[in-house]
Formats: sequence, C-alpha cells, structure tokens
Amino acid sequence: VTTEWTSLDLHPELVQAVTELGYTEPTSIQSAVIPLMLAGQDVLAQAQTGTGKTAAFALPILQNLQGDKKQVQSLILAPTRELAIQVASALHGYGRLRSVRVLAVYGGQPYERQIRRL
Repeated sequence: VTTEWTSLDLHPELVQAVTELGYTEPTSIQSAVIPLMLAGQDVLAQAQTGTGKTAAFALPILQNLQGDKKQVQSLILAPTRELAIQVASALHGYGRLRSVRVLAVYGGQPYERQIRRL
C-alpha cells in the first residue's frame, strides 16, 4: 500500500481495494477532490476521460456510508445507461471489502425488480 493513498485518510479497506485493483497512486483529480469531499465540502470538478473522476467522488461516498443502515444512503445520477452501469461497477469494486450494495437503475429493464432491490 502506497503512502499516497493512505495519506488521503481513507478507510484501510478502501485503500486495499483500490490498490488491489491496480491503482498505485491517486491521480491529481483524486488528490484534489477526495480531501475536500471527506471534509464535507461540495465539489464541482472537471477532468479529462480516464483521469479517475469516478474514484474521486466514489471513495469519499463509500467512506461515509453507515454499515448499520439498511436504506439508500447515496444517489449518483448519470446521463446514460452505459455510464450508470460503469459507475455502479466501479463502486462495487471499490466498496467490495466494506460489503457495499450497489444498484444501477435505468430504463429498459423491469422496474419491479429494480424497486425490490432498492
């Protein structure tokens, strides 16, 4: 585990998950955004594709989830079905050591099943 990830004050399970996924150090967008979000600040950030924006907002969200609550604790909106699936997959990977449950809800699928999972 690199000191760069641990210096962001993320839960050790999140650091372990990202390093096991092959991320050796945070990107500049992650280093800039994660501390602000962990401090409870609202953030508006822009960066090119492939720079780690999903992890930049997902890791602080995962950090703040309360495991004893059984209701929806976070909602992430995405403009396309493909991006919703991609973001859900990333959240699942980052949060897998914290038993996080993730659901992508989008059109073209039976709503009854999605509602039951919620």
